[in-house]
Amino acid sequence: MSTDAPEPAAAEGLNQSFGILTMIGSILVFAFMDTTVKWLGDFYPTSQIVFFRCAMAMPAVLVFVHFAGGFKILKTRRPLLHAARSAIGLTAMGLVFWTFSQMRLADAIAIMFAAPILMTALSVPLLRERVGIRRWSAVIVGFGGVMVIVNPGGGVFELSAITALGGALCIALAMITVRRLSATDQAASISFWFTLSAGTVSAVWVLIDGWVAPASTLDWALLIGVGLMGGVAQFLMTVSFRHAEVALLAPLEYLSILFATVFAYVIWGEVPGARVWIGASIVIASGLYIIHRETLVMRAQRRVPKIRR
Repeated sequence: MSTDAPEPAAAEGLNQSFGILTMIGSILVFAFMDTTVKWLGDFYPTSQIVFFRCAMAMPAVLVFVHFAGGFKILKTRRPLLHAARSAIGLTAMGLVFWTFSQMRLADAIAIMFAAPILMTALSVPLLRERVGIRRWSAVIVGFGGVMVIVNPGGGVFELSAITALGGALCIALAMITVRRLSATDQAASISFWFTLSAGTVSAVWVLIDGWVAPASTLDWALLIGVGLMGGVAQFLMTVSFRHAEVALLAPLEYLSILFATVFAYVIWGEVPGARVWIGASIVIASGLYIIHRETLVMRAQRRVPKIRR
């Protein structure tokens, strides 16, 4: 699951099918990355995994910057907002990665599907956006689905469920911050400053937390692969948004729970319980409805004629 996705750019209308394929590719690579993070979490501290995720993603980000216009696009007038976005994004990554090591992968991802729902709720006070009664109803229903998954009254409400919810909240806040930054900065610039800042801070975190030497060549490959997969998946996602409409691509992100379930079953024999599937279905349905309503609002705004002065 992406914790640092850039704000989607307007689709150029070049090839909708290509956009769909690259989005599915991005989701699949992210699912591989999440599975690798969970595997590594049994042997290495979260700080070390986060460091490799950020540091090894930089080559892909630099390619992204090159095709977006080169280093001149990195100039920004909003350094404090970039710093806030980086701090929130790094916190999200830390919470998400630790959660993966503590609970079933599909369960964790299902809870984190609450992020878009939280973003809708937070957009009212933080972005001053107007949210109608229908979207508020979907938000409330979505929260109900999250509660079904975490089961707070069932006597098994563990710390990992709290960190999963915390990760979803931080992802939502990061998405809102990215939306504000996107008004002045390009997606490549936002990704670059996040990757650089998060990589630097996570390096200090590793020094404090302690470095665990990789035990084998395979472990080195997996740690490096986490960053490379994250960078490639991010690039594919950005490309997809340039070739297809957001309304067409956003629902595809829910494929991640299917991929995660397959990978977790093959590797660990994990099978989500009925409660998780019921809750996830409620959350996904709420998220899809919010996407649908937001799409209708955006289309209506485009149809409003501009008054010439």
